[in-house]
Amino acid sequence: MRIVISEFISLDGVVQAPGGPEEDTDGGFAHGGWTHPFFDPEVVGGAFAAATQQAAGLLFGRRTWRVMADAWPGRAGDPFADLMNSLPKYVVSDSLTEADMTWNSTLLPGDKAVPRLRELAAAEGGDLVVMGSPSLVRTLLAEDLVDELTLIVMPVLLGGGKSIFPADGGLRTLELVATTTSPLGANVCTYRRATRRG
Repeated sequence: MRIVISEFISLDGVVQAPGGPEEDTDGGFAHGGWTHPFFDPEVVGGAFAAATQQAAGLLFGRRTWRVMADAWPGRAGDPFADLMNSLPKYVVSDSLTEADMTWNSTLLPGDKAVPRLRELAAAEGGDLVVMGSPSLVRTLLAEDLVDELTLIVMPVLLGGGKSIFPADGGLRTLELVATTTSPLGANVCTYRRATRRG
């Protein structure tokens, strides 16, 4: 399986709370919902639809999973929502338990997540798609587990907030394989690893 990341990101590298004001206020973040002025259904919405078309499952951290699990089941009847609801989900968390799992989800305990994700990446199947989940994405990048990274770059500076990028001094080379600009100024940039993991 390929591990594929799709992220909304500001020009200054922030991914925190793209969807709404109460989504993630950690650190006093006050700009939740910052993607809305730049969202268009064709280019930006199409990027998420394209990512999920090859998905065999979705992978989330705890906070993003909670937001998604609260939002998507009530949107049944729309083809994208139906796909989101039907796909198996994997949730990396140290605090959730099996009893918390809803929305067709399987718990991956945090201390066992990286070995389990290596097993999934080595298995046959489609893509394992990650949306949001900045702490998880940072770990995946640091562990060289990301095969493809789609950044939906919004023309806005947020002045600080959560990032997906490891700050460990490591050099990681990616190859730009596609870029599309939306009418509202968002750039959808897809990168793949320059060399395959061994």
